[in-house]
Amino acid sequence: MNAQRRDRARGRRSPGRTLLVGCGKLGTELGRRLVADGVEVVAMRRTSAALPAGFSAITDDIRLAGRRALPACESVVITLPPDVDARDEGDIYSSALTNLAEALPSRPSRVVFVSSTRVLEGRAGAVPLTESDAAAPMGPRARALLKGEALAAELFGAVTVRPAGIYGPGRDSLIRRVREHTPVDYSRRTNRIHEDDLVGLLHAMLEAEDPPALIHAVDAEPALLGEVVTFIADRLEVEPPPRVQPEAGGGTVLDGGLLMDLVGRLRFPSFREGYAQMLRESM
Repeated sequence: MNAQRRDRARGRRSPGRTLLVGCGKLGTELGRRLVADGVEVVAMRRTSAALPAGFSAITDDIRLAGRRALPACESVVITLPPDVDARDEGDIYSSALTNLAEALPSRPSRVVFVSSTRVLEGRAGAVPLTESDAAAPMGPRARALLKGEALAAELFGAVTVRPAGIYGPGRDSLIRRVREHTPVDYSRRTNRIHEDDLVGLLHAMLEAEDPPALIHAVDAEPALLGEVVTFIADRLEVEPPPRVQPEAGGGTVLDGGLLMDLVGRLRFPSFREGYAQMLRESM
């Protein structure tokens, strides 16, 4: 680790009052950790149902114009899904982020925008990609995310986290595909991050004095999809799912070195630890 990264890892700030915009499962888990740290958490979403104790709720849709004023916040975490199609590409971010900037009484000292490694989908290959590699979005969702990253940086000086393949409790689609014996492209390159480690990274991005402007949220071991489903099938004591025909391969290999420099270690450094834990809990 170089000197600049060591300094970044050591420096810590208090997040202060933190606004969670689009507080779904990911935001809720982050909010729990912040509340446990004694941080005031304000959750903004369309319904306040099922929010944990300790959260203040603002029931609103940030995408709609005419928002009421929001409380001053030191930190903001934006986890809005890119719910777009080819006709309104990026519109959720242009409206939501602009409305958010107008509703906040002052610019927060830290804004974290949660994007996705989907923006790299056009850079398929076996060479590991780092944060310095240019994005290459192909579909409307990826283009919307990339526009959101740029607008969040312009309006708030936001830092961006790009998760890959989030899995964990309630995010078990791959386990279900193995159970159902759904054909799989064994040759596809994949990256993933356990939800618990992603929440830990977001927490670290809020606390770091000098966080990276962009970071890949990936575990330490990219893997072919065939390796992952074979591992799951073995743990379930079932036959691995069949291969799709023909196999298309593709997919990226993402370098997670910057994440490791920031957080030090992951609870689930590869799919093996993460899926083993999920399967133990489900049995």
